[in-house]
Amino acid sequence: MTDPFAVVGVENIYDLKVNVRGGGYKGQSEAVRMGVSRALVKLNEEFKKPLKDKKFLTRDSRAVERKKYGQPKARKRFQFSKR
Repeated sequence: MTDPFAVVGVENIYDLKVNVRGGGYKGQSEAVRMGVSRALVKLNEEFKKPLKDKKFLTRDSRAVERKKYGQPKARKRFQFSKR
């Protein structure tokens, strides 16, 4: 979570309090990291290049696959019986 501050060299200058809901530990930590990075870029446009090089400004575009009709889950199928 403090990685963006370390990349641009502004540790111990800003205090941070974050509330996060939903997702897992990794998703939450990456969302906070991206939010902090975006806030730093709004403060100083020169921070954009180093943060972008570390991919802190890139959103993970993966999404949950939808549940298919007539099946229990997105990829799970009911047991097949030939006879």
